[in-house]
Amino acid sequence: MLRRCSTSLLIVVSAGLVMLARPSAAQQPPPIPGVTGTLALEGTVDKTYAGASAIAVKTANGVKHLFHVSNRTVVHGASNAEAAFKGVTVGSRVVVHYAMNGGVKTAVEVDHIAADGLHEMKGVVTRVDRGAKQLSLKLADGSTETLQLSERVAKDVGKDIDRAADDATVVVYYSEEAGGKVAHYFRKVGAD
Repeated sequence: MLRRCSTSLLIVVSAGLVMLARPSAAQQPPPIPGVTGTLALEGTVDKTYAGASAIAVKTANGVKHLFHVSNRTVVHGASNAEAAFKGVTVGSRVVVHYAMNGGVKTAVEVDHIAADGLHEMKGVVTRVDRGAKQLSLKLADGSTETLQLSERVAKDVGKDIDRAADDATVVVYYSEEAGGKVAHYFRKVGAD
């Protein structure tokens, strides 16, 4: 027998046992296996394979990753993916946003971190507003800076910052676009 109380408790009486259950509309569905969206990896170009349309990137911990580059790969600081092999050379610092499909990593976006690519800024997060696509930082000199988040960053990057206390120190890689700063990637300082 089921009875509902005014406090949203279900009372289940069965075989002389009384059980209380609180239904929850906010219960989470089981996780879906696999990755949705894109992942990002920061490192240094270890080798380029122009003939195979691929680049190998070595992370700070020494692990090498191979990324396939397609004609749809966006490369900041280059006119197209083919130009990426001219502008992104061995030793270049990059952030690669990629998707996995059957164990193959395909670069969706390659951000070249250099004077002619993305710039770097460090600060303490004061606000992340993914709906408005904004990230606000307090810089070392006490000033504040609000950057626009690219579509990909607003959707996929830095979710650990959303859950952290408001005093997370981050490194932001950004470009100057239409008179403003647009964040293409950010991470906690010390996070790899």
